[in-house]
Amino acid sequence: MVPPGGTAHIADRAERPDSRTMRVFRGPRRARERRPARIPGAARALLGALPGLAAVAALFLCADGVERAADADAAPAAATDRYAAPRPAVVPRSVWLGDAARAQPAPRYDDKVIAVFVHHTDTPNGYDCADVPAILRGVYQGQTGARDWDDIGYNFVVDRCGTVYEGRAGGIDRPVTGAHTQGFNHRTTGIAALGTYTAGVPVPRELTDAIAAVAAWKLGESGTDPRAEVALVSSNGLSRYAAGATATLPAVAGHDDGYATSCPGAALAARLGDIRDSAARLQGRV
Repeated sequence: MVPPGGTAHIADRAERPDSRTMRVFRGPRRARERRPARIPGAARALLGALPGLAAVAALFLCADGVERAADADAAPAAATDRYAAPRPAVVPRSVWLGDAARAQPAPRYDDKVIAVFVHHTDTPNGYDCADVPAILRGVYQGQTGARDWDDIGYNFVVDRCGTVYEGRAGGIDRPVTGAHTQGFNHRTTGIAALGTYTAGVPVPRELTDAIAAVAAWKLGESGTDPRAEVALVSSNGLSRYAAGATATLPAVAGHDDGYATSCPGAALAARLGDIRDSAARLQGRV
């Protein structure tokens, strides 16, 4: 391949005869022998150097391309780190479940978490926070016993005092696939408020602050803004969307956004806007 303005241009000038020095042959007509075109020494040097120059140019372009690709790969990670929120204190399931754990299959995982679904457990509200471990064991036994689930469905449970408990097994730092929202358990985390928060029921500030902290932390790992909307694919036609359909839902959604239910209760649902804003502040977005 000839670079523009390079070899071709030099060769054209060398092969073009100069009228001032052209010799005219007299006598019998005969075929004239064309002398090879003379290429000036500088041109010969340039021509000889072209393979090396091309290699250097190719090396430069390759290195530049690798550097740009590395920058492009680093950009999403930098954006994600920018909005990372601190992990709140979480009580391990071993503390509240103990020997009551049933044999269950290995946890399943998604690639990331881009949405949070908020629930309530539909259990009594007037509990002493010191009794929460025993209450959680009851929730666990109801879901794994009467409902025959493989584990508690929620990834996290928050009590009215603002304490966060690990729910479903698999590791709180990992994107564990839950069993909390029909059709939308993939790429989501389920956070349940311990109690019943129907219309008119007071919702403690400690509870909503704790939900916001978990949401900010889990969504921050994927760089998701808690105030945004995200695309989720329904895996089950029993949800509000046909199986395989893509739904656009809030990044911090109520259970009823994905499934026809009264959960998380009208009183808690009314606080979702505040929870989104609090989570965004914890991510440093406002």
